[in-house]
Amino acid sequence: MLDSYKTVSGYGEAETIIRKSRFIGYCKPVVSEEEAVAFIAEIKKKHYNATHNCSAYVIGERDEIQRQSDDGEPSGTAGKPILEVIKQQGLKNTVVVVTRYFGGILLGAGGLIRAYTDGAVIGIAAAGPVQMALHREVALEVDYTWLGKVENELRNRGTLLGETEFTDKVTVNCLPVAGETEAFAAWLTDLTQGQGIIRVGDARYIATPLS
Repeated sequence: MLDSYKTVSGYGEAETIIRKSRFIGYCKPVVSEEEAVAFIAEIKKKHYNATHNCSAYVIGERDEIQRQSDDGEPSGTAGKPILEVIKQQGLKNTVVVVTRYFGGILLGAGGLIRAYTDGAVIGIAAAGPVQMALHREVALEVDYTWLGKVENELRNRGTLLGETEFTDKVTVNCLPVAGETEAFAAWLTDLTQGQGIIRVGDARYIATPLS
């Protein structure tokens, strides 16, 4: 698993008018090529009467899968610029479709490239780019007498926290960066003078919005 990567937070769409042609950018996070193909088909069905539904997607930890389609536009003027926007923004597991309704004015090759680039950019912006960082669950169970000190030290350290559980003892659920798990657990042991019970759980990605 990657320590971190960029993608989008969810579905997004946005529209722009360029020389009377209507361009609608759609974007969505996906985890497989099948999901990307299904999303493209969904947009094509929604806009069955559009002039073009051009698309591109990048999938995989190492961007192993990269596809693009001009959908009838001149070769290299639609799918490729959409793909380049995804790659330039460093996004993974992302699909973009740009739908065009022709407005009667020819844009030329350069104009088409710029228009589909703009459509991809606004679609991605609407979907909300995020940084996905891998964190690991680390639970600390201690007596209530430790709670104030532990919370204060965790706050000073800037550690992400889950819910705190209150039973006969208190369990503080922490979410340190996965690569720092071992050092974090050792730090907790020192902090509580070995009086806490530490349980290391699963790893999961947490999203942080990108400006």
